[in-house]
Amino acid sequence: MARHLITSAIPYINGIKHLGNLVGSQLPADLYARYLRGRGHEVLFLCATDEHGTPAELAAAKTGEPVAEYCARMYGVQAELAKGFRLSFDHFGRSSSPQNHRLTQHFAGQLDRAGLIAEVFEHQVYSHADGRFLPDRYVEGTCPNCGYPKARGDQCENCTKQLDPTDLIEPRSAISGSTDLEIRETKHLHLRQSAMRDRLLQWIDSKTDWPVLTTSIAKKWLLDGEGLQDRGITRDLDWGIPVRKGDQPWPGMEGKVFYVWFDAPIEYIACAGEWAEANGRTQADWERWWRTERGAADVRYTQFMGKDNVPFHTLSFPVTIMGSGEDWKLVDYIKSFNYLNYDGGQFSTSQGRGVFMDQALSILPADYWRWWLLSHAPESSDSEFTWENFQASVNKDLADVLGNFVSRITKFCRSKFGETIPEGGQYGERERALLDELDQRVRAYEMALDAIEVRKASQELRAIWVLGNEYLQSAAPWSTFKADPEQAAMQTRLGLNLIRLYAILSRPFIPDASQQMMDALHSTDWTWPDDVEATLAALPPGAPFTVPEVTFRKITDEERADWQQRFAGIRT
Repeated sequence: MARHLITSAIPYINGIKHLGNLVGSQLPADLYARYLRGRGHEVLFLCATDEHGTPAELAAAKTGEPVAEYCARMYGVQAELAKGFRLSFDHFGRSSSPQNHRLTQHFAGQLDRAGLIAEVFEHQVYSHADGRFLPDRYVEGTCPNCGYPKARGDQCENCTKQLDPTDLIEPRSAISGSTDLEIRETKHLHLRQSAMRDRLLQWIDSKTDWPVLTTSIAKKWLLDGEGLQDRGITRDLDWGIPVRKGDQPWPGMEGKVFYVWFDAPIEYIACAGEWAEANGRTQADWERWWRTERGAADVRYTQFMGKDNVPFHTLSFPVTIMGSGEDWKLVDYIKSFNYLNYDGGQFSTSQGRGVFMDQALSILPADYWRWWLLSHAPESSDSEFTWENFQASVNKDLADVLGNFVSRITKFCRSKFGETIPEGGQYGERERALLDELDQRVRAYEMALDAIEVRKASQELRAIWVLGNEYLQSAAPWSTFKADPEQAAMQTRLGLNLIRLYAILSRPFIPDASQQMMDALHSTDWTWPDDVEATLAALPPGAPFTVPEVTFRKITDEERADWQQRFAGIRT
């Protein structure tokens, strides 16, 4: 049994996330965590809300709430939506936690002692209308790289280029919209990333199994142009983690907080401390996941994120970890995703465009969305959500293939043998051929999930479902029953055991439907099918079953048209 630490990019607190956010990190991370648990591995799956910086301040200002109260309320909303989508976090934490305050200040002190912090007088945008310095995200304007008119002062969400506010063309205040801005001098702390360039490059070069998307983005920032630049890690804000060196004041930094992109990744570690405290565990319990000298050297750490987060996780956060001089666990594998677009445009939280998590759950249960999103995950390139494709995938994959199989075999058994698994009959050539093909497909499914090839895994799973339908169609127990009831009993018993196999294999993708299938079979044994033949004999003759409710219903053309029209506009 291996030990796996899994983190997904932590979502900003500023509102409900859209489906593109979900499939870009949290959902595939959950798929992987569920699969590993199903194989018997020890897993710690962590996520949190990202609560500091300008997104929180701006969102709170719009609602008229104090920022701390806004964050607490939205944390509850996001936690409930995570449960709604069956995200199986071992802990869902908060970057505003006391643990993250202490750990962020600790890392800052360590980096300063290592000579990796510089105090820099920099020029920052000051808004006369607002009477304050404007942190990066408080400044909007046109991206100098791609011309996107709504770029932020820290990054362009259109081309992902990291920016400084002074780079923007025609900048304006995100608070008031005022263009009455000037550049003033202010002192901030910079993380001397450039001093770690060679070590970072050597580390990234050693990751020969990383996705091309991940390494190409990392090397772009390391090698293009002037190479890796130092990065400011403090801001002039009220809301955030106060700048301190461990438990000591930082002279000259009074009234400043750490930049959200410095403290947010540290929350991955702090979240483990929150998990330990919430579950009555000790410091040693969480440190065995994060401190290499205390057991974490044996842990495989996998991060999940959208491509816009890659620079921070391959450069800035590793600089923090390496530069601390302490024995913290570095990531082993980064699974990054491209963008999921929406019906001819882009999903956008800031612009409110697309289907959001709460809206999705108000329409259909989580499994419908989980299946479509994971089977269309934007791995090798951007992908696009369309209502036509969603309807077709649900109807063909879930209703016609999986749901139809479950319904046909359980109803047939009830009509001919009652609600117990029938006895009699022996496997023939058809059954032996099915077992051989199932074994090959299950092993291919495992290989895809081991490699975190999400779309390939979904294709292999669907192929396994199809095998059951093809067998049922070929064996035709309803015809066999007329001449040879015992042979029909064997075919039916095999079909019912196939439902259990499907439940176990499908659980990472569609956990609710999988539970429904297991409940219908009155089974609680989720043992992974290392031996397919043994798995297909696990439910013995005489065991009870129940015909379940419809596993998946079809989406009608009228529903699709209604949803397409309803979600064509901007979310307010």
